[in-house]
Amino acid sequence: MLLIRAATVEDVPLLRTMIGELADFEHELASVTITADDLTRDGFGPEPKFRALIAEWAGQAAGYAVFFDFYSTWRGRQLFLEDLFVRPHFRGKGVGTSLLAHVAKMASQEKYAALRWEVLSWNQPAIDLYEQLGAEFLEDWRLMLLRDEALRRLAGNAA
Repeated sequence: MLLIRAATVEDVPLLRTMIGELADFEHELASVTITADDLTRDGFGPEPKFRALIAEWAGQAAGYAVFFDFYSTWRGRQLFLEDLFVRPHFRGKGVGTSLLAHVAKMASQEKYAALRWEVLSWNQPAIDLYEQLGAEFLEDWRLMLLRDEALRRLAGNAA
């Protein structure tokens, strides 16, 4: 009943819809500015910046994962899982675990050193799942984000 497959350019409208659903779940829908054109260019153009998987349950879109390469000077190549989302009526069926397992399999087969992601502190069901799978929290590390006006202001200081 569950199928995990690589997303194609034809999935861009579906991806954009589910990105909105994830943002709504995270109470950040107003923060989403990505367009279908952005996703098409950045995921399916000549130099893809991300990869995506689609989960289907009995032929219905159940969720997705978006991930990309990054580099650690300590460990080498790693994958960053940007989004892991399962639509509410498909939760509890192993869809999220299966998506995560597929990303982990790709990381392992492609010789990545690690798979990294973030989880919101209030998302206890996700935290419980990740800990059950053996993921560890990097408690001493704090996530930083420079964006919008602060990004432009700092960029203006470059010589």
